[in-house]
Amino acid sequence: MNMKEMIAKRAAEELTPYSIINLGIGIPTLVPNYLDQSKYYLHTENGLLGVTSVDEDDIDPLLVNAGKLPVGEAVGASYFHSADSFAMIRGGHVDVAILGALQVDGSGMVANWAIPRKDIIGVGGAMDLLSGAQKIIITMGHVSKDGSPKFVERCTFPITAERIADVIITDMAVFHWRDGGYELIELMGDATLEEVKEKTTAKFRVSENLLEKESSR
Repeated sequence: MNMKEMIAKRAAEELTPYSIINLGIGIPTLVPNYLDQSKYYLHTENGLLGVTSVDEDDIDPLLVNAGKLPVGEAVGASYFHSADSFAMIRGGHVDVAILGALQVDGSGMVANWAIPRKDIIGVGGAMDLLSGAQKIIITMGHVSKDGSPKFVERCTFPITAERIADVIITDMAVFHWRDGGYELIELMGDATLEEVKEKTTAKFRVSENLLEKESSR
């Protein structure tokens, strides 16, 4: 299992059956591989509730998600105008949004749509999802390609919305927002607590359960 698959599998464990889930571009699109898709309602903001995975031999080129990737349709799936789809999001009718990020900071702000001095495609639906979804799960590598931390003290990239991310899942760690700050609840793969601290500039607490587990090694 590669890094992206490991993160997607862990994100699937955060989901409650029969919830409505919107998947962002990148790692989030792998999450359905680790779900019983008959027990979850996958939503795409371009206008489909009941998204499923699709076989490469059975692709409909007109049936795509918001990232323009081919998708399938579940029995009972419904189609609607993108305006209605965003009304669902803004009205709080999406239970969970799983999104990628360029940075997340210690105050819970997410930057995932623009890097200064580089071409900008646009914020897309990320701003609406961050504001409207009931629960936000961020999936990302712990560090960028140049090795710099992505979980930082303060975002240096433009933030997407003034909404706190509830869960951060990286290839090194899982953090939950609790009592006004992030708490490290789990280490991923072969990562150690020291490595996570070294590659993170955001402040966080370590859960008592994890401290006990680490001290018993």
